[in-house]
Amino acid sequence: MHQSFATTTRGLNRDLPSMHLYEKAKRLGIWNPSDIDLSRDKNDWLTLKEDEGDLILRLLAMFVAGEEAVTLDLLPLIQVIAREGRVEEEMFLTSFLFEEAKHTDFFRRFLDEVTSPFPSGRGDRGEGELSRYHTDNYHHIFYNVLPSALSTLEADSSPSAQIRASVTYNMVVEGVLAETGYHAFFTMLERNDLMPGLRKGISLLKQDESRHIAYGVYLLSRLVAEHPEEWDTLDAQMNSLLPYAIGVIGDAFAAYEVVPFGLVEDDFVNYAMSQFTKRFERLEKARGASLDEINRVARDTEDA
Repeated sequence: MHQSFATTTRGLNRDLPSMHLYEKAKRLGIWNPSDIDLSRDKNDWLTLKEDEGDLILRLLAMFVAGEEAVTLDLLPLIQVIAREGRVEEEMFLTSFLFEEAKHTDFFRRFLDEVTSPFPSGRGDRGEGELSRYHTDNYHHIFYNVLPSALSTLEADSSPSAQIRASVTYNMVVEGVLAETGYHAFFTMLERNDLMPGLRKGISLLKQDESRHIAYGVYLLSRLVAEHPEEWDTLDAQMNSLLPYAIGVIGDAFAAYEVVPFGLVEDDFVNYAMSQFTKRFERLEKARGASLDEINRVARDTEDA
């Protein structure tokens, strides 16, 4: 039962990083996947070579399932923050679920309207079971670790459980895999001036996800500052999942004798590692920091 409400006692603290991100979400996060013009994307799809279409489908299959997974799995994190009475953080987190659902909508719409059906005689790029593109490394993260880490919060809201959940979701799924996937899409499509609708949607998704990652860095920094003894939990979770994340990237390249669009595996592994390293270094600085310092750094670095 409620004993009091922040809005009628202390008010809202609009200087908190979560409220700054909430303002951005209200201003930048209201876009409709149904409004994106995919007409040229449909024509471009028909011009692709078979292996090019297969690589795009592979990435789409990983993204659409990944977005669905976080839409399904995210609620326990929101509930934990709400139970702790952190209303400013929960207000921002309300945008998370809406945005992850919107991302799922966008990728599925693209699959339905652009990649399927495909003309006979040119292969089967759009039809069939797209989970065939989900490798063992992908399964480990999205089918097992992500739902386990988030659902654990239903019974265990301890700092260590929150850290494992946020590392898995914000740092690895969003901060390493999704950002590397965006980089792959832009490298392929911008270099060849293909599929402007897909590029538009991904640019909007990336903008949403940057806020999610910024919050994740803030949440983990706050937890480490409040509970410095939990640094080893964060370190272990980050490093235990990194090989699987790099494995997802390697699996995509291993599927092709000659990788379409001239992509080079080392470029993307290095990109993924750079994303991992810069966030890890940010989190290391939270050890021993005050909450005021955590809040200041988060406000100054909202692009994660």
